Amino acid sequence: MKKVSVIVTVYRTQQWLDRCVDSIVKQSYRDLEIVLVDDGSPDECPALCDAWAGRDARVRVLHKKNGGLMAAWMDGVGISSGAYLCFVDSDDWIDPCMIEEMVAAASGSGREIICGNYVQEEKNRSFCVIQPMAPGVYGKEELRGQLFGKLLGQERRPVTLSRCMKLFSRELIEENMRFCDPRIVMGEDVNISLPAILSAERIVLLPEACHYHYLFLRDSMAHRYDPKLMENIDALCRAAEKILREKEAPDWEAQAGRERIWLTFLAMKNEVRGKRPGWRERLAGICKDARVREAVETYPLSIEAMENRILYFTLKHPNRILFVWLFALFWVYDKRRR
Repeated sequence: MKKVSVIVTVYRTQQWLDRCVDSIVKQSYRDLEIVLVDDGSPDECPALCDAWAGRDARVRVLHKKNGGLMAAWMDGVGISSGAYLCFVDSDDWIDPCMIEEMVAAASGSGREIICGNYVQEEKNRSFCVIQPMAPGVYGKEELRGQLFGKLLGQERRPVTLSRCMKLFSRELIEENMRFCDPRIVMGEDVNISLPAILSAERIVLLPEACHYHYLFLRDSMAHRYDPKLMENIDALCRAAEKILREKEAPDWEAQAGRERIWLTFLAMKNEVRGKRPGWRERLAGICKDARVREAVETYPLSIEAMENRILYFTLKHPNRILFVWLFALFWVYDKRRR
């Protein structure tokens, strides 16, 4: 048996933390090290973490000054000792069999990732989300031929780049932490999952295996305006491009260009939904950004979802009339989804 370190970053999640840790403690696979990283949480989370350490000898707690999600899980990796690493967000939870099933699929090769699926838990419904890529075992040559050339720039990524719902060989995480930039606070998982996947020599996509429960808080996400989102997106795009280039991913320039367009859609929605004064001017600035224009003109997208088609058309033909239509369409769209 191989020890698995489960790393949980903790910040302002006292409402859900006990459920999360309880689900890890009750795993059928017992050879665990559970690392709770208290990222300077100002609520009752630090005390809850310490209480769990007192109840189960496998639980370790690191209290640190707040430095953000990426810095927290990096510190968690630093004090962990397992041959495999698993990440769980502190407002999520996992089924008792998850880690055991993942370990059973591992070969011990030292450069492998076992990928499960997840259940999206919303206020009034829950549903399983399956990786688009077919389940199975993929070796080095198959990965390069079937996956590495389309990890980014897709409407639906073939494999989710979340660090959660996966089991990583320790080696893959440690050797790729040099790509991590704690200043990136949106889409930060790309900074570790992307290079780890591109460094893997064996990836297993488990069939079904919807054992990770992802708490999706739609209302708070839809209306949270981020004035620095475009700045963050630019940093994320530059980081992703560096990873793709250094790892010599197939078609890396097109992947990076198309990914910039998809991420620009997020910045557009941020302004339309934020409704802050000057949103039209900022939206125009986003659409006319030189790097965005170059990507749009060089790397065409194939799009299915109507929401994305509308955003893409607006991005290609930005004008004030389309901006008003976009605002109205998203107002109706969000109202229906509440």
